[in-house]
Amino acid sequence: MEFSSHFKGLEQDIKDLVIASFTDSEGSDEGELIGELVLNLLSDTAPDDIQVFLARAGDELVGAAVFTRLTYPDDHRVVFLLSPMVVATRWQGKAVGQRLLTHALDSLREGGVDVAITYGDPAFYGKVGFKPLSQSIARPPLPLSQPEGWIGQSLTKEPLAALSGTSFCVAALNDPSFW
Repeated sequence: MEFSSHFKGLEQDIKDLVIASFTDSEGSDEGELIGELVLNLLSDTAPDDIQVFLARAGDELVGAAVFTRLTYPDDHRVVFLLSPMVVATRWQGKAVGQRLLTHALDSLREGGVDVAITYGDPAFYGKVGFKPLSQSIARPPLPLSQPEGWIGQSLTKEPLAALSGTSFCVAALNDPSFW
């Protein structure tokens, strides 16, 4: 398994992976919705506000983790939000997602990111250190339809203390249908 963060020129491949995987697990409507989201994130997000991590097995793209800046204007810490995360259906259950996320979180930590947050399955993401967050610790940018999925972790040696104030996500995620 090889990991990289070079996604320019691979936008359509990443979108295709997202559509196929989300269609298999959530249905074609969700696959198309998240496919468009990832294409918008990759094409419209400022370079300083996005970090993409890819997993490859030979020439095959088997996983992608997209992190975008989550801004808390009243807080000095650098926060990134994981959304979406995908592993090709035939590669699921083989620790590809865990290995990709471990690589991504290490890279973010080395790059000066203080906090990683996601909105997903606590059981899966808990395997790489994500823990449930109350909205008083980290206010989401939009109302959550499933608050139990709001999870995060400190990427520093300090425990995660409450993030100050309201938060703002990148434009592509600023849509209630994703929350």
